[in-house]
Amino acid sequence: MPRRACMLILTFAIVAAAALAAAAQVPPQVTPKPAKPPAAKPAQTVVQTSPNAEVYLDDEYAGRASPEGRLVIPNPKPGEHDLRVSLRDFRRKITVVAGKELRIVATLEGLSPAPRLSAGNARDGLKYVWIPAGSFMMGCSPGDNECFDDEKPAHRITISKGFWVGQTSVTVGAYKRFAGATGRKMPPSPNFNRGWANENMPIVDVTWDDAKEYCTWAGGRLLTEAEWEYAGRGGSTEARYGNIDEIAWYSHNSEKQPHEVAQKPANGFGLFDVLGNIWEWVNDRYDPRYYQSSPSLDPAGPTSGDYRVLRGLSYLVGPRYVRVSTRFSDLPDDWGYFYGARCARDAE
Repeated sequence: MPRRACMLILTFAIVAAAALAAAAQVPPQVTPKPAKPPAAKPAQTVVQTSPNAEVYLDDEYAGRASPEGRLVIPNPKPGEHDLRVSLRDFRRKITVVAGKELRIVATLEGLSPAPRLSAGNARDGLKYVWIPAGSFMMGCSPGDNECFDDEKPAHRITISKGFWVGQTSVTVGAYKRFAGATGRKMPPSPNFNRGWANENMPIVDVTWDDAKEYCTWAGGRLLTEAEWEYAGRGGSTEARYGNIDEIAWYSHNSEKQPHEVAQKPANGFGLFDVLGNIWEWVNDRYDPRYYQSSPSLDPAGPTSGDYRVLRGLSYLVGPRYVRVSTRFSDLPDDWGYFYGARCARDAE
């Protein structure tokens, strides 16, 4: 074989051997494993209902609501379920979405739950009742033919958070504590309670500003108009939560003066004198057409207006007015022998 051919063959062999050796030293390409996706967040269903109500999901017992009316159902399977809440029956279809929280307000209308009382407010000495979150029809009650235009239309309202409310109107004794602590004068005393001698009578002759300042001092606030009617109904859909003469001091039985608080039966939430005895200031401004455009969730009233709302009726009104949907209004600096207050406190 010619020398040049031998040299070419040898050179090729050396290059090939070198390439093989280099290839043996290069690590093979490794395809990285894909990162694990984050673990899916479990679904959660929060049911807000009446205190101690029993909750069922697909006819399986899910638990009992707390005294505040709350129950959490952890990790339900995604998809459609049958939810049932029972003290009185509540049933509806719900759809659970993976990784999402579903909130349901299950109001058992017509129910009279056992009231949950506070130990008493250390400042004003009054007892407060827990009002659970829920929905109700606000305004003219079904079958009530005596409603005024500003009570219409009836509309469904949801109160999304529970709250505490005074079991009675603010009493003279409680207001005396406020006056003493803040250095303010008592309002002029009426003839039916000269010198404010009877401390179990409701305080009257207070303006909206007085009422608001009192409730703030007591660690609370004035109710919204929607909260007042929701609490005032006590779970009832009727215009009155009982026989008018049994539950209310009004023109036919009051002898033209208010009476000591808590002398008549309470409503379904355990509140006394919701109807009759005295008018109670609430926080909202007044608009006779507000119900035509009211938000359905936690309405706070109109954003403007000179007048403020009063609720509850007084010892001077006739039977037509003694209804839980009746509305009244006055200027915030006006007062009278029938204007008083009731306070709310938010959950702690």
